[in-house]
Amino acid sequence: MNLISGFNFLRQGKVRDVYAVDNNCHLLIIASDRISAFDHVLPSIIPDKGKILTRLSNFWFAKTSHLIANHIVDTEPFLVNWKDDHLWHRDQLKWRAVLVKKSAPLAIEAIVRGYLAGSGWKDYCQTGCICGMALPKGLVEADRLPEPVFTPSTKAEAGAHDENISFDQAADIAGREIMEKVRAVSLELYKFAADFARGRGIIIADTKFEFGLCDGELILIDELFTPDSSRFWPADTYHPGTSPSSFDKQFVRDYLEKIHWNKQPPVPHLPDDIVSKTAEKYEEALQRLSVN
Repeated sequence: MNLISGFNFLRQGKVRDVYAVDNNCHLLIIASDRISAFDHVLPSIIPDKGKILTRLSNFWFAKTSHLIANHIVDTEPFLVNWKDDHLWHRDQLKWRAVLVKKSAPLAIEAIVRGYLAGSGWKDYCQTGCICGMALPKGLVEADRLPEPVFTPSTKAEAGAHDENISFDQAADIAGREIMEKVRAVSLELYKFAADFARGRGIIIADTKFEFGLCDGELILIDELFTPDSSRFWPADTYHPGTSPSSFDKQFVRDYLEKIHWNKQPPVPHLPDDIVSKTAEKYEEALQRLSVN
């Protein structure tokens, strides 16, 4: 846990630490180098991962602000009273900290899938559907879907697993009117970013959004189109029928599957080569997408 004097620590997420600012009117969010997989935080860290996530999110929040408002107030908040006796130091905050509007997060995760992968592929193999939506027969792993689909999920408590749910179930949780807006803007965001990324040689196979309500307005929160929230595939080597190489943490998931971890504590450490390769993949995603 990283403590900053003068700010009220609220919670530690899988990757981010959150502090209250201005009598709890705003939040200070600091991205760490922690990495999670299968709803568990791993004991290994990925060097500079938090900086990459923050830089990419800031890039996308700015680029999509014409589609929906987001929570960003300041991408370079100036912090005082930094406690030098803790692990983190002032110069390490660059690209890690953002000041955001406080909102009431929706109790669902908004997922858009443009390709058949991950839990969507597993669901299709078992039922021919994703979240109850029928798909054409004969699709193979990593196939492009006829149209992107909106597949919400629950938000699990720490250590539990998110569950794919139907749109009607999501509407029961968050309200139908809100969910209609979430679905529409999620699909719009995905199509916009997928077109942009394809021009940079990256396929966004699927992605996750989080939304909140701020003064009654639906806004985009958390992170956006990062290697933690999305599957990024290199377009030049993409071939349906296999699990494509990626610029995201699927590389870590694949390793954990390979060693047959049962997805229960104790959580295994990552070997040095997996850590370094993952760091390289995150950096390449940043360079391809956001650096001119």
